[in-house]
Amino acid sequence: MVFLYKDKSVSGIFFLLLLLIAVHFHFFIAPPQLLINSNDGFISTALHNIQTQTNSTVLFILYLLSVFIQAIRLNYALNNFKMFQQPHQTVAMSYILFSGFFVQWCVLSAAIIANFLVIWIFIKLAQLSSNTNPKTLLFNIGLITSCTILAYHPTYIIVVVVLFALAIVRSFKLVEWVILLMGLAVPFYFLASWLYLTNQFHLIQNYLPDIHFHLPTKHFNYEIGFSSGAILLILIVGLYFNSIHNARMIIQIRKNWSVLLIMLILFLPVSFIFGNSTLEASFLSIIPLSAIAANAYSYPKRLLVSNFLFWLSILITLYINRLLIL
Repeated sequence: MVFLYKDKSVSGIFFLLLLLIAVHFHFFIAPPQLLINSNDGFISTALHNIQTQTNSTVLFILYLLSVFIQAIRLNYALNNFKMFQQPHQTVAMSYILFSGFFVQWCVLSAAIIANFLVIWIFIKLAQLSSNTNPKTLLFNIGLITSCTILAYHPTYIIVVVVLFALAIVRSFKLVEWVILLMGLAVPFYFLASWLYLTNQFHLIQNYLPDIHFHLPTKHFNYEIGFSSGAILLILIVGLYFNSIHNARMIIQIRKNWSVLLIMLILFLPVSFIFGNSTLEASFLSIIPLSAIAANAYSYPKRLLVSNFLFWLSILITLYINRLLIL
């Protein structure tokens, strides 16, 4: 089945849509749910406001459209930046498969909506290396990053990703760091000013990171163990093939892969660190996971390993579907 996604074609888009419907066919039996955590940012507030005004059909369409558009956009960006030797659609395939790996990833949450902004930030970061006058770009990166944080607070960790990216992609120039920090500060400055002028400055604590180490779920059951094990296996295979072909890539592309790797390392424990976040917050890690997993699907000439990982992923999603339906 992987061969359907190993080239860049219009038919691949159709097969991606079929895959998305197959991975989340439980929505046709059990309507999708909204998962809202208080004080998570503006996205959670918006979802809470529309909760009583939308039916299950709207939630169903919104979830599928969000995952599908994000998968296509990430796939297009990585192909455009020539992160692989040949263009393909296995990044989008991996994104869709991973979206069905946990029950908490099969509900509409603020983390899913926030991934639109996180993908946008990565695209901007990947443009840094080829930009001859990056001052405007750096300010925009800082601005988008702060807006993302205010929209979904567990993304505070992305500040480290942005700073790391600037450190490795460009040689040190103090003015560039100052511009980036200015972009980061502007949304918080206007927010603090508005709260102060409206005598609500005490609410500023609602927009600060709530660092609280905890377990994202009360019980680590079989589905979490199976899904985590499958992710670990796919990740190891993907990193293996990436390491083989990484040496043949130009330095700019290797730096982009480094940004994705640090993004993965920082996003995976998000659900253990921030406030009342549960496993839904770790949906942010799907972005680097999908990029790395695509190496395991696109590079092997023999499809035995790729097809094994694909059907293993399908079995995981079928098991999660069974849990959601029952």
